[in-house]
Parts: sequence; C-alpha cells; structure tokens
Amino acid sequence: MGSTTAMMSIGLRAMLANQAALQTTGHNIANASVEGYSRQRVELATASPQYTPNGFLGRGADVQTVTRMHSDHLTREAAASRSLASMDAARLEVLQQIETVFPVGEAGLGQAMGGFLDATVDLANRPGDTAARQVVLARAQDTASRFASADEQLDAIQRHLGERIADSVGKVNDIARGIAEVNRKITALEGLGQPVNDLRDRRDQLIASLGEHIQVTTIPASDGSIGVFVAGGQRLVLGDSASPLLLQPDPEDPSRTAIAVREGELVRTLPAAYLGGGTLAGLLTVQSQDLVSARTQLGQMAAAFADAVNQQQARGLDLGNPPAAGGPIFTTGGTRVVASAGNERDVNGAFVAQVALAVDDASQLVASEYELRADPGGAPGAWQLTRRADGLVRTIADGDTVDGFTVSLGTPPPVATDRFLLKPVSAAADGMRVALGDPRGIAAALPVTATLAADNTGTARVASLTVASSAIDPEQTASIVFTSATGDYSWELRDRATDTLLGSGTGTWTAGEPIELNGFELRLDGVPRSGDALTVAKTAHPAANNGNALALAGLRDLALVGRSLQPSGEVGAGRSFTEAYASAMADVGVRVQGARVTADVSAGVAAQAEQTRAALSGVNLDEEAARLLAFQQSYQAAAKVLQVAQSVFDTLLETTRT
Repeated sequence: MGSTTAMMSIGLRAMLANQAALQTTGHNIANASVEGYSRQRVELATASPQYTPNGFLGRGADVQTVTRMHSDHLTREAAASRSLASMDAARLEVLQQIETVFPVGEAGLGQAMGGFLDATVDLANRPGDTAARQVVLARAQDTASRFASADEQLDAIQRHLGERIADSVGKVNDIARGIAEVNRKITALEGLGQPVNDLRDRRDQLIASLGEHIQVTTIPASDGSIGVFVAGGQRLVLGDSASPLLLQPDPEDPSRTAIAVREGELVRTLPAAYLGGGTLAGLLTVQSQDLVSARTQLGQMAAAFADAVNQQQARGLDLGNPPAAGGPIFTTGGTRVVASAGNERDVNGAFVAQVALAVDDASQLVASEYELRADPGGAPGAWQLTRRADGLVRTIADGDTVDGFTVSLGTPPPVATDRFLLKPVSAAADGMRVALGDPRGIAAALPVTATLAADNTGTARVASLTVASSAIDPEQTASIVFTSATGDYSWELRDRATDTLLGSGTGTWTAGEPIELNGFELRLDGVPRSGDALTVAKTAHPAANNGNALALAGLRDLALVGRSLQPSGEVGAGRSFTEAYASAMADVGVRVQGARVTADVSAGVAAQAEQTRAALSGVNLDEEAARLLAFQQSYQAAAKVLQVAQSVFDTLLETTRT
C-alpha cells in the first residue's frame, strides 16, 4: 500500500513539475515579441529519497524556482553601447542642422561677400553713377541679411537644443521614478524568497531606456533593489527613492541650458564630459563645442568683413555737399562679456565688477570664446585668459591687447573668485545691418589725387595711389621733387588754403616700393629723372575719381580674416573672405562626416551588443515549440504514472475485499 502511495506521489510531482514547465514555456511564447523580456526556465531538483531496508527509493522531482536567462554583464554592455549610440546620433542630427547654415554656391555667405565686392568694381567703372551706387547698397543689404539670418538660424538651433535637453531631462526623471517604484515592488515580493523575474525584466528595460538619455552605472543591493548612478557617481535612484535632475541656465552663459543635481543646499552643474553617453551628453556637447565653433567662425567673418569695408569707406570721399569722409556701411553686434553666476554681487543682486572688450584690429580676431579668471599662480592683479578654441593660456593685466581686442577691467576690479566669459566675435553677426541709406554716401573717391608735372623728362607715371589711414588730411598738399636719377627726392607739406609750410624732408625712392607721406602710399612705374616733380593734393572732382572704389574691390584678394600677431610684432597672413567661408564650411563638413562615421560605428556596436544579449535572453519560438512538445509528453507520461498507480491501488483494494 505504501509503495502505491509513493508511486502516486511521484506521478503527482511529475505532473506538477511538467505543468510548471508548460506554463513557463507558454509564458515565453506569449512574450516572444515583448522588448526586454528574458526567457524563463523552470529549475527542477530531485526530491529527497526515501530510506528502506532494501535501499533508498526515489520520490520524484520538485520545482525549485523559475530562473530567467540573463547576464548582468551582457545587459550592462548592451546598455552602455546603446548610450554611446544615442549620444552620437543626437550630435549628428544637430550637426546636420548646423551644416545648413553654411550652404554652398549662390546661397552662401562667400557668394554674398563676393557679390558686394564685385559691385564695387562696377562702381569703379562709373563712380558718379547713382544706379551703380544703388547696386552696391543692395549687395551690402544682401550680405548683412545673410549674416543676420545665419545668426538667427544658430539661435533657433540653440533654442531647439534647450527644448530637447528639457524633454530628455523630463524623461530621465520619469524613468527614474519608475525604477524606484519597481525597486519597491521587487523588494517587497522577493522577501518571500523567490525572484520576481518579470519585474526584473521591467527594471532592466527601464534602465536601458534611461541609458538612451544619460549613461548610468548600476549597483545591486542585497534586498534585490538596484542603485542607479550618473555622471561618475551622482545618485539618481537608491532603493525606492529617486533624485531628479534639474534644468537651469548655464552658470557661465545664461543663453545656454545646463543640467544640475541638488546636493543638500548646493546645486551642482553636470558638465557634458561627466555624462559619458546618452542623448543629453550629445546635445550638451554640441551646445558647448560645435555650436560655439560655428557661431564664432560666423562672427569672425562678420567682424572682419564689416571692419575692413568700413575702414576703407572712411578713407574715401562721398558725394555729399560738401564731400566728406565716408560713413560706416555696416554695423555689427559688437562684443559681449558674460559674468559667471557665482561672481560677487552687491545688495541689489547686480555684479560688482565689470569687464569690457574693445576691438583694436578685427583682422586679428580669432574664432573663439575666452575664459578670464584670476591667475592662481600670478601676482595680485594678474589674470589668466584661456582661449577655449585651443586651450591656449596667457597671463594678462588690465588694458592688455590679445588676438585683436583689448581687455579692460572696471572699477572696482574683479575679485579673485570672479570669472568671465569673453565673446569678442560670437555676437558680431547678431543683427548685422546696413548703416548707410543714401547711395551718395558711398565713398568711391580718394580724398587726394596725384598729378605729375607736365615738364617731367623721366618715364615715371603713377601706378597707384592708396590711402593708408582715415587720418589723412586732404587740406595738406604734398610736393615731391626728385633730386637725382637714382631716386633721391625732397618733399614738402603745405596748407592748401594758406600755402603755409607744414613740414619737409628727403627720401629715396626704390622701384617697387611706395612713397609714404601724410597717410597715403604712392607707387610709381617707370624711372623719374632729376628735376621731375609731382603733387598729391585734395581731389577736386570726387564724382570722377574711383580710387577708393578700386581699394574696396581690392579687399577681395586681401587676407583680412584671422591674421595672427607674431612675437616679432609683425602680423602674419590670414585668409581672404571667401577662403574664410570655405574654411568654415569645411570645418562643419568635417565635423558632420566624423560624427556620421562615429554614429554608424556606435550604432553597429550597439546592435551587436544587443544581439549578443538577445542570443542568451531572447525567445526562440522554434525552440520553445520543441520544449512545449517535450513537456507535453512528460506531462502525459506523468499522468500515465498516476493512472498505473491508481490501477494498482484499485487492484489492491479489490484483492483486500476478497
């Protein structure tokens, strides 16, 4: 009788074990298409045997637990690679938007600047023609509009970046709260002694989704919960508690968005470099690097172009009554200084110290922002200026000039803890406008004209006359008389109205070299003889003079962007306006191409990591179908065991009755 009962117990256990296996297999099949689901398996163990004098008899199998096919290592690798892929994809997307700000061909800024300078060539051919002057103003308006439009596009990209960062931060906080809630449920349910596999899958899926926005580090706890940390150790989820990320203006530049965490009473900004990966890291990197580079290159071109044109315009004469030096054609957004949010303030909340910038030579401006702070190792009053584009660090004092601009410290001067973000070019294209409305205001004529004496016997003739400075005084007449056949000459400067002698001297002319006097440069072709004379006097008929229009047209071939000041004091070669625009396009293009390659590689790595994880954890329907048939047969066999045991039991009862 006892053996029959044992046999029935074995059959029942076998049926229950196979029923659990069938149920788990069905659960796998039902969740085969559910993202993040890990295949589960029933773990069986042989029941403790029963002792008899004839040996230990088996008592079947027991269900120990239900495990999931899961690897913490593979899951972490898949999540980390997914974070990097999200970061690279986000950066590529924004870079492609920045690329549209620098179009090629007729829509580009290079074409606009070239079109303006081409119009001055036509003006040189017809300096008194109102229609030619009107075309110059129209081309100036087109150039200014394109610079301003490009700056507006970058502003729109910045605003969109802020919106996307805010959206990602909101999703991070929502997911963090979800992870904390799942932690709470797992801790409560696993107190019964068995793992809650489906909730663990749900938590892993939430962590993977979180990693798309910000790279995380996870640390399991003994109670079954998982701690989630970001930015190299900042707590985001601990147990059933979530610490939300905060949005705030960047302390260094309020026009940019930053994310932060609260640590007690302190709010700490998280730099992009600390985030590791995820959409947030990609967006913050574009904001602090790629977008800044595009904006500074645009501003560098705008400042150099407007300054070069305005300076040359100031050296000429317009068609006013009376004719006067030309007024500015362009206005730009100027320079900006941003005080760090932590700088010293007065009782009204205003910053105590101020710093000002003044552009001295726009052709030497560098496409960069600068950080100004007290020199930690310098003497009192020494300041450390870091050029962010390349990390160059210099020590400066109040009034020093670097890279074409002068830094002036206000009164009272900044304190040692103050920091400033200097933007000599970032705002130059902001609202670039045409300041000149009257076409007669274009200064096509030079203020002075060179005339050779009629009785000269040499072959010398005027090759070119240029005005080197707007400080030239056209009311002074320069007379030059050659005193030898080797180029020696004497000169005099006289007041035009009173014929008063203002200055005199001697010099030697060398072929190919200019004669420099009174703010002008005169070049000669041919060879003068002793006694030859010439005068440089005020232009009598500005409407017929095209000297300054030719000088404006000549700006096209001059390297006036990004010239560097050498240690010797000489100014190194820079780039022409069209070369500067081509360089900006190339820089953005290289960034886009590099980001595209990186995004493709990281996406491939992420796909491979997910495939490796899924190979272990994913559900294969063919395998599950085979298992389903095997467990069905086992279940039927177990039922047969019960049936046989029942038959034996019935036989025993029948025998007992008889």
